[in-house]
Amino acid sequence: MALSANLNVMMKAARKAGRALAKDFREVENLQVSMKGAGDFVSRADIQAEQIIKSELMNARPTYGWLAEEGGEEPGTDPTRRWIVDPLDGTTNYLHGLAHWAVSIALEHKGQVVAGVVYDASKDELFFAEKGEGAWMNESRLRVSGRDKLIESIFATGLPFGGRSDLPHTLQDLARLLPATAGVRRFGAASLDLAYVAAGRYDGFWERRLQPWDMAAGLLIAKEAGALVEPMTEGREILDEGAVICANNAIFGKFAKIIRNQ
Repeated sequence: MALSANLNVMMKAARKAGRALAKDFREVENLQVSMKGAGDFVSRADIQAEQIIKSELMNARPTYGWLAEEGGEEPGTDPTRRWIVDPLDGTTNYLHGLAHWAVSIALEHKGQVVAGVVYDASKDELFFAEKGEGAWMNESRLRVSGRDKLIESIFATGLPFGGRSDLPHTLQDLARLLPATAGVRRFGAASLDLAYVAAGRYDGFWERRLQPWDMAAGLLIAKEAGALVEPMTEGREILDEGAVICANNAIFGKFAKIIRNQ
């Protein structure tokens, strides 16, 4: 596919940050870790990765706004465009030596995500998409799975940790969903969960209490691969609500009814 200048910048930034993260990942036991909150850690590697990404993106597009997990929000002189960045999605996995984490970069234009990159550096899998141009992983075009039976489908979600208030809702979801499906996976990185739906590895995904940087890039990649994506509460905006339901077209209706308890 022909890549836009913006997407090329995003891919370069993701790869550069991913290489730095991979280098530190090999010495994970030596990372200097500080507490950011219950069950949620931030590492030196995380902060360094965000600095790398910000330098690459803002040098290329200095007028764009910025929203990132560690650095917060900064308005740009161009009010219509904003980078949305998670430099290390799956921090807890990373700090425990589990090779399932990613760099996530999205570009928002006039409130709509128009480009997204999710880079799994440990496996060298680069997922990317632009609005209206399809979704890709490295050189391969992505397409959601063709499964049309819930009992043959597997789903992904995040399990609340550290006493979060949404734990009862998730346990109720699982009680309704597990008997009707082939299983649920919890791998701990929402951006990769959405990319895996795009690749047909999962048939669907849902989660509550996500931040825009957790899902902005992954949502576009999933949509461009043919997934249906809706907010948990019908009529809301996904990035505002922070809760999403995503699946292939064939099973979305049944899946959404279970999650919404309709």
